[in-house]
Amino acid sequence: MQYTIKNFHTTGSKKYVGFSITDSSENQFVIDKQVDIVDGKTNESYVQDALALCQDEINEWTGSFALVGRTWNPNTNQFE
Repeated sequence: MQYTIKNFHTTGSKKYVGFSITDSSENQFVIDKQVDIVDGKTNESYVQDALALCQDEINEWTGSFALVGRTWNPNTNQFE
């Protein structure tokens, strides 16, 4: 998967980090998270923290494709 930063800015005491994620089939998912600002923290650390906050939603998105494209046989109640 490819992770592209779609926005990155500060508002008050929060750093806003947005991702545009593209999978190998060119499906896209966009998500934004807020991370508390901490003195001395690097931009890379903010991105890493925001990605960790997104992980459950990213996993749910990728899991939603598990059955896409599979053929269902209603006579056997199985995938073929």
